[in-house]
Amino acid sequence: MNVYLDHNASTPVRAEVIDAMVDVMSHVGNPSSVHAHGQLSRKAIERSRSQIGKAVSARAEDVIFTSGGTEAANLALHSAIQSGGVKRFIVSAIEHSCVEVFAQQSGLPIENMPVDENGVADLGWLEQRLSHWDVSTDGVPFLALMMVNNEIGTLQPITEAARLIHQAEGLIFVDAIQAVGKIPVDFASINADYMTLSGHKFGGPQGMGALLARCDASVSAHHHGGGQEKGRRPGTENLTGIVGLGLASELAVADLDRFSELADWRDEIITSLRKIAPEIIILGEAVQRIPNTISLSVPGWKRENQVMALDLEGVSISAGSACSSGKTKGSKIGAAIGMDEMSSNSVVRISLGWNSTHGDVEKLITAWKRAYARVAPSLKLSA
Repeated sequence: MNVYLDHNASTPVRAEVIDAMVDVMSHVGNPSSVHAHGQLSRKAIERSRSQIGKAVSARAEDVIFTSGGTEAANLALHSAIQSGGVKRFIVSAIEHSCVEVFAQQSGLPIENMPVDENGVADLGWLEQRLSHWDVSTDGVPFLALMMVNNEIGTLQPITEAARLIHQAEGLIFVDAIQAVGKIPVDFASINADYMTLSGHKFGGPQGMGALLARCDASVSAHHHGGGQEKGRRPGTENLTGIVGLGLASELAVADLDRFSELADWRDEIITSLRKIAPEIIILGEAVQRIPNTISLSVPGWKRENQVMALDLEGVSISAGSACSSGKTKGSKIGAAIGMDEMSSNSVVRISLGWNSTHGDVEKLITAWKRAYARVAPSLKLSA
């Protein structure tokens, strides 16, 4: 049986979620209809909205359903521009492409907030930049900073960054897509203006996500139609997906203690691979990371070759963000933390999930040892 260790890209839908989605598909009723069938559908949507709010310590009314994390991020950045005050973006050097590309397409100036050698955002840089911020020319400060990096798994100083931004009367957007279901997430306490989540990262369906917007944060629809989601995201709601998203968020948060135990297996993998290849580099090892993620580099063993070698052994890992897979350029995170080109081009990601087993760990180690043995002689020659 093949082993799947690319859960940061997409993790399996939980059985209870599948059952709930199948059940709701047997019902009929547009949630906007006033008759009994429609109102049953509306009740299911609002129950899911409450489940998500409870899962991330937010008000139910803060939750806006979207087709996934990319749409949610685009809606947040679009809203910031439409508010009239944002004239440029500060985007961390490790943000997901959905944020980076939207910012580029907006035509507004972009400043990259650097990270240190462990992939942690540089708050000193942010504080210095804000101290010289001129609202008359720069507009309202706007920072995009993910809660957890999708490639390396490092936790970012969100609360401190939000404090600095709000002291400067600015806005902060937090991508929590790799955080929900892996660590506790408290929308209220981090004091974010906008925050995103995506169902297929924590056992929900693909194609479902949400934007959370603080009560005083502007939200402007970027497509138009009916008045669904209070006019903020028009279009008939995906009832089946919404029900799955809500239940998955509830189950994932209830399972956080078990998920935290994956750190032991993560560390077992690192120890075993380091014995096989002492030259291995573990990215972000010196700082706090989510329990399930390993980002590693064996300099000279190109990332795409390692992924293919493991795939032939029946083990699925990744060369980084799924949204960037297939690209030949080196790891974005590797470049951001100052790795040399050879090491950056060799970065791969192993990510455990809610249904991983210790057998998966053992199979990975065995497969990696075999794959490394085949490539090691050529690595030594090129060293």
